Amino acid sequence: MINPSNNDNLTSLSSSSDDVARNFISRGLIFLQDIQILELLLALLVFVAIHSLRQKKHCGLPVWPFLGMLPSLVSGLQGNMYEWISDILCDRNGTFEFKGPWFSSLNCVVTADPRNLEHLLKTKFPNYPKGQYFRDTVGDLLGGGIFNADDEKWHRQRKTASIEFHSTKFRQLTTESLLELVHSRLLPVLENAVNNSTAIDIQDILLRLTFDNVCMIAFGVDPGCLRPGLPDIPFARAFEDATEATLLRFVTPTCIWKAMRKCHKDKKKELSMQSEDDSMKQRSDLLTVFMGSKDENGNRFSDRFLRDICVNFILAGRDTSSVAMSWFFWLLDSHPTVEEKIVSEICKIIGEREDLNTKAPIVFRPEEIKKMDYLQAALSEALRLYPSVPVDHKEVVEDDIFPDGTVLKKGTKVIYAIYAMGRMEAIWGSDCREFKPERWLRGVDGRFMSESAYKFTAFNGGPRLCLGKDFAYYQMKSVVASILCRYHVKVVKDQVVVPKLALTMYMKHGLKVNLVKREESELQKYLHV
Repeated sequence: MINPSNNDNLTSLSSSSDDVARNFISRGLIFLQDIQILELLLALLVFVAIHSLRQKKHCGLPVWPFLGMLPSLVSGLQGNMYEWISDILCDRNGTFEFKGPWFSSLNCVVTADPRNLEHLLKTKFPNYPKGQYFRDTVGDLLGGGIFNADDEKWHRQRKTASIEFHSTKFRQLTTESLLELVHSRLLPVLENAVNNSTAIDIQDILLRLTFDNVCMIAFGVDPGCLRPGLPDIPFARAFEDATEATLLRFVTPTCIWKAMRKCHKDKKKELSMQSEDDSMKQRSDLLTVFMGSKDENGNRFSDRFLRDICVNFILAGRDTSSVAMSWFFWLLDSHPTVEEKIVSEICKIIGEREDLNTKAPIVFRPEEIKKMDYLQAALSEALRLYPSVPVDHKEVVEDDIFPDGTVLKKGTKVIYAIYAMGRMEAIWGSDCREFKPERWLRGVDGRFMSESAYKFTAFNGGPRLCLGKDFAYYQMKSVVASILCRYHVKVVKDQVVVPKLALTMYMKHGLKVNLVKREESELQKYLHV
């Protein structure tokens, strides 16, 4: 006889087994579904990755959904940004389009093609102003000054400055002030380092020299950066910090750097207070000229605008020459033959003096500085490889096409990579990365001959060609010749020498050097050649 309770138990066990089976099957199906979803996601990621990487062949860099080329840019920023750009441009025959994230303003065309540079800097100059984006980005630092201005505002400043730069009085002032700085400040500081057998940061020394120089000739102010003890100058430090912060804006989405603006404004305020309190009280030729001039509406320039004038000319006069000389001395250390040729040229020129006195300290005359062709070639070669302004910016006003066929829409930002140009075989030949001053010399007598401004763009080109180009060469030649006729400049070994990401190409960690007195017998050898 069957017990009913046993039937109930069997039924319960059967039901329980069915539930377990169903749960097992259900979980199995869910697991399979999860696997399928993961496989689909993985397949999608692989497809996106392959598609993005394939874009590298056509665009120069991988193009990722939403992010564009930003991941590659971030990677480039970890190392030498300028070398990274150079490698891409060399691979892309001189021009490529950078595609930023969809939410950013980083889209632009980057070029190092001399045909394109002549097109935008000269042929179609009105169609390629600095543009609103550039003005907004550097406005906190440069304001409405000449480097940040366009159209009538730029033209008026350019004309006013040009008249002053070419005046006899200004040229005499620049010569006299530089002579005083070299012999009363630079050489004593260097001699003190030699006597104490201490290494110096030559970049810091040269930045101090050029800062004092530009303030003296442009604004009648002597900030005294280059004094014994090398005092800390808050303005100069804030100025360098501000140029670094400003350039970072160009590689940062606008929405992010605007949120960071307060930090930059604090530095700008410090800089501005120094400019107005010191520069405005003691007026000199260039600033006086602007104070006596009027804007396009016939009104006197505001104090803020005069502050902008000061900052712009400090940027031009302080950073460019000092940075160029720093890279020059770094290159010279590994090229002793070039140094020997420079010293030989200097001594030959001195030896032509009718009143030569080998016992008196060497003080170069303006006409002697101008004769130093090989030195100018060596400085130009340093600028070719390490231009003080490594990149510059323009914006397209109306649709256009570059000579290389690149289509440009209205509003497109154009970056021309001056640093990269010095590393392109198509421009300079297979030895483009070598330091060879001889490439600038012509004829049996080895006269210096400059290259096209659209091939060698260290001083810009077209209507915006640097007004201070001649003075910059004179200043650099005077300083370098005064140092090399007295000392060997030996770079301290095992230091990291890389460019800093800023508006001008500072050495990130400076340049430590030891100075070794040049023997008089060495100079006598060259003097009697």
